[in-house]
Amino acid sequence: MKNFTSLSTPRLQLRSLETRDWEEISYLRSDALMNQYVSRSSAKNKKEALAFIYKIQKGIRNREILYWSICFKDDPKMLGSICLWHFSKDGTTAEVGYDLATNVQGKGIMDEALKKLIDYAFHELNLQKIEAYTHKENAKSLALLERNHFKLNLKQKDKNNKNNVILTLAC
Repeated sequence: MKNFTSLSTPRLQLRSLETRDWEEISYLRSDALMNQYVSRSSAKNKKEALAFIYKIQKGIRNREILYWSICFKDDPKMLGSICLWHFSKDGTTAEVGYDLATNVQGKGIMDEALKKLIDYAFHELNLQKIEAYTHKENAKSLALLERNHFKLNLKQKDKNNKNNVILTLAC
């Protein structure tokens, strides 16, 4: 895996996660509406949010994860995140994960970020396949993935969450 690099689109900057993002991380990981379809540890306060940030930063240094804060080019405030993780041992497959603040959903932000990530994953990281695990009732996430040509994989199941479906995109 390559070292971390910032990415950009016409409207967005996908940058490294920084300690100044702790309030946004706390919201993204602890808000009930944001997490209605996700089973993950929360970050209800500054200490927990910073612990999560340090964990992500360590994962990036160890080349285990690539995680970007999504923000507008003219405003460094974090709107959400997108990441690649769970890389296969041979480096040909990874899982995509993402979240976006509810007040900016429906504006094409995640679609723009995901398109950039897909291009980077296939052309710079030389991945052959990207997997996405999402709750079967998360219509917005399913629509985003399908718009970006991910296909439902009925042969694969999420052993950790029976409510998830897995979609894949091959190069």
